[in-house]
Amino acid sequence: MARRGLAAHIRGLEAGIGVVRHRLSLPVGEQGAKRAPGGYRSRREWHAKSRRLTVLEARRDRAVADWRAGRVRVVRGGKRLANTRHHLDTAQLTDERWRGRWEAARMFLSADGETGKRYGNETIRITPDGHLSVKLPAALAHLANAPYGRFALAVAVVFPYRGEEWADRIAGNRAVAYTLHHDPDRDRWYVTASWQRREVPVLPLDAALVAGCIGVDMNDDHLAAWQLDPHGNPVGEPHRFFYNLTGTASHRDAQIRHALTRLLHWARGCGVKAIAVEDLDFSTEKTREKHGRRKGFRRLISRFPTARLRARLVSMAAEHDLTIVAVDPAYTSKWGAQHWQKPLTTPRRKTTRHDAASIAIGRRALGHPIRRRTAPPPQHQSDAAGHRTAQAGPSARGREETRPRVPGPRTRCDGPGRGANVGDQCAQNRSGHTTEHESWQQHSIPLSL
Repeated sequence: MARRGLAAHIRGLEAGIGVVRHRLSLPVGEQGAKRAPGGYRSRREWHAKSRRLTVLEARRDRAVADWRAGRVRVVRGGKRLANTRHHLDTAQLTDERWRGRWEAARMFLSADGETGKRYGNETIRITPDGHLSVKLPAALAHLANAPYGRFALAVAVVFPYRGEEWADRIAGNRAVAYTLHHDPDRDRWYVTASWQRREVPVLPLDAALVAGCIGVDMNDDHLAAWQLDPHGNPVGEPHRFFYNLTGTASHRDAQIRHALTRLLHWARGCGVKAIAVEDLDFSTEKTREKHGRRKGFRRLISRFPTARLRARLVSMAAEHDLTIVAVDPAYTSKWGAQHWQKPLTTPRRKTTRHDAASIAIGRRALGHPIRRRTAPPPQHQSDAAGHRTAQAGPSARGREETRPRVPGPRTRCDGPGRGANVGDQCAQNRSGHTTEHESWQQHSIPLSL
């Protein structure tokens, strides 16, 4: 994990160096394009950024040197807890309580599972009735209180969550990994069991989307989801699953798991087999050199858990036999708000921009265009391959209604109300009258009595 973090740090520094070099090479005050930033606004800012470039290059060189030497900087117990030692009054902790947390965070015992060994683990063994024993190393063999150099605990272990799955695995001697850790606040020991599932068969995309899908728009504080039928039409009401990404890493992870659990339970209740999400990646977009003074936006994308959400959703969806479909995130929010937000807003339902984006994501996964209507074939247009389309412009009044009849001559003939059949209502273009009862039409009589 430290190596991955160091590699991500190097990539971020290189991205920032590239942006600063590009902007320094442009004249002061030059306007930027849509995809590339312009020059700096003043000579003062240009000079400050030139010094900033030197700092970034020095940081990058140190990080690259550590990477090549294989050196990692890890704080056993956590950097946050180590810094808390200097602010005990703010954290409302005593020295003894902090010391207990520090020792518990730095102390752990774990063992990987082994398929074929008794109960799936030779080092840390837990029997079906909950008895736990640990295989002691040779230096501690004199502390053993059970045969074969093992130390057995007097208390039993219980797994209230997925206990049946755990029991099935150890009954078949399949690999189960265990981790023991201590909670100093409650003064309790906990055992975490983990295992790897077999490969889940991947369904073809057409089979996964046969019952429609659920489009999910991931945001900073909630997941916006809407169910779509196979034709791309929204069904029912939108759903929002909120989470709070403040606090410790364990709290944030629990919030994400809770939101995803509610999403998956709702998806199973809807009867769909697929969930459509955006393939987001902000790994190279977090540098402040690219977004400048937009501190709020930088803070947003820095705390956005794209990788964790995606990894959690894929693993948890496999448990519910659901397929995850990743789509291109380009313009989903913009086009969803443009084509779906206003039509789906009612006096009793306020459709947000994120709800509309979830529809756009689902339609893109289903293979449908995001816009609601497209131009009909030329033969079905009013003027026989003329200029009219079924999609009216945004400024057209009554564009969601039937086109009104325009009075006056349209084909160089008599105007309305001036023809020879002006008084004959049956001769007009009206459905249900005698002029439509030709030999090829069905009369309004029952087929059988």
